[in-house]
Order: sequence, then structure tokens, then C-alpha cells
Amino acid sequence: MRVGIIGTGWIAEKAAITLNGLAERTRKGDASAAACEAYAVGSRSIATAEAFAEKWGLAKAYGSYAELIADPDVDLVYVGTPHSHHYDVTKMAIEAGKPCLVEKAFMANAWQTEDIINLAHKRGVFVAEAIWTRYQPVVDIVRKLIADGRIGQPRLLTATLGYSMGNKERIFRPDLCGGALLDLGVYALNFTRMFFPADISVLDGFAVKSSTGMDLTNAMTLVLKDGMLCNLQSSAQCVGDNIGVIAGTEGNLIIDNINNPQTITVNGPDRTYVETIHVPEQITGYEYQFLACRDALTEGLLEPREMPHAETLYIMQLMDDLRHKWDVRYPMD
Repeated sequence: MRVGIIGTGWIAEKAAITLNGLAERTRKGDASAAACEAYAVGSRSIATAEAFAEKWGLAKAYGSYAELIADPDVDLVYVGTPHSHHYDVTKMAIEAGKPCLVEKAFMANAWQTEDIINLAHKRGVFVAEAIWTRYQPVVDIVRKLIADGRIGQPRLLTATLGYSMGNKERIFRPDLCGGALLDLGVYALNFTRMFFPADISVLDGFAVKSSTGMDLTNAMTLVLKDGMLCNLQSSAQCVGDNIGVIAGTEGNLIIDNINNPQTITVNGPDRTYVETIHVPEQITGYEYQFLACRDALTEGLLEPREMPHAETLYIMQLMDDLRHKWDVRYPMD
């Protein structure tokens, strides 16, 4: 699977590092790595693209997104631009018949998401959201712990994700879909949904906004129809603990980092320590989403099993609803 990377920022670099790591594992005979290659990069500047390709050993560099998409040897387009640019680039790729893996948040809002998913189904083209936590082995580990009754009946979930982003320009700009929600809050919402997909009966929240109207710190409360209560926070203003806790009637699970879990601590009644479970060794943690795409393409699917289109759309609608409550608006709304 030859991957064409659109964008040259740090997320694009992480994708290149990951794909190079998978290629190295394949060369060493690791059948689980499958055959994946960081093949090409597209940027708005040919000089930037060439520098990226040289740094990470890519075969092709293009000075426009359209040129990369037109390359017949690109099997999967990885869209690593800001959220605000996902729609136009992904639409271009799908119309050209190119499968896409699109960074989270998938689009700027729900209408863009629905439009892209409908287009992909109409054209018979694979598309997936690159919300990397959804594809990692930790998901099945935690689900099994819950299903096995290790913490009794789950009743409460808490999750926080915060990074001190200083004066990073895009966080303050509505035209770049700024704020904490699409960048960070999306992980907290996915942390809830990938373990507890029950319908939501109550959705509420608050936000501290910038002078430009973007949410810099937010709090979200979800009451699920099965009786779970979920308290979530995300912030672009502070160093969060980034911990997720799933509390049940007989114990709790503490996940060390909802953005890229490495350990799960199991506690029993009265918070008595039981064990610590470590996730499998990673390249970066991004590898699982690329492998999932390769598997889905091999099977002729239009969406990955780990993150179906309906779930991508559902979470995007939740974020639209929250932004509406907070009066956080983007030009593309």
C-alpha cells in the first residue's frame, strides 16, 4: 500500500515515521506489519515537499495536492492538513477514485462529514477518519476487562486532555476551525463512545473562549440512556493529566493517557490495586490505523470496522451541538 501524504506538518511527519517503521518491520519478515510505504508527499510548495521527501525518504514530491492525487501509484491518500482544509482535499481525492485516511477531526462539521461520506458511498471509494485511538489494541483490552466484570457495573467515566499550546495561531482562528474541541475534545468523546456506545439522553457543557470566539477550555457532560454519566474536559491552555477513568460498582480502570494509552491500571473494591496492563510495543501508535486501512482495502470495504462512518458522523454531530451551545462558529458552518 503506497501512501501519499498531504501536508508537511508534524502530524504528516509522524505518519512518515510510522510508515517507514512498518516498512522496516516488513523487511525484517514481520508478517503482521503488512506492506505499507510512505511513497509521496504533496504540499502547496514544491520546495517544502522536496525537503520533506528527502528527510523521510519518500520517492515522490509534489507541489500541489492535485498532483499527488493524480499519481496512479498512490493507493491511499493520507490527509494531514488542518481541519479547515479536509473537505476540499478529501472531496478532490474521492472524485478521483482515491481511498482516503483523513486526520481527526474528520471535517469541520456534520454537513461536510455527511456530504463526504455520501460521495464516497456513491463513488464506491474507501474513506476513514484517522482517530488513532480507535484502532489501537487497548480498545479490545479495555472492552474485555469491562465485559469480564472486572469492575462490576460501569457507572461513571471521566476523561481530560489538555496541552498548553501558547499562542499557536490556528487555535485562535475560526477559519482554521480553531479551539480545543476539534483538536482535543474529540479524543475525550471518542474515549467515551468506543467503550460505551449507548445513546445519549443529555448533552451539556461550558467553554472559556478566546477574544476570537474559539473555545480554549471546555467541559462536557454526557448522560447515557444506559445510566452512565461521563464528565469530559479538553483544553488548549494547560498541561492536563490526560487520564481516563472508568469507575464501576466493584472497582475502576485508570487509563494513563486517553490520547495514546500505554497502561491500564485495574483497581478493585475500595480502590485496592489489582494489576497494571501494558499495551503492545508501538512504532508511534499510528501504525494500527494504516494497517486497518490496508485490511479494509484488501477486503473491498468502504469503511474500516474500527471506525465506521456512522460513528464518525455521530461524533461530529455531537461536536456541532456543543459548539452551538457555546456559540463557537466557523465560516464553513
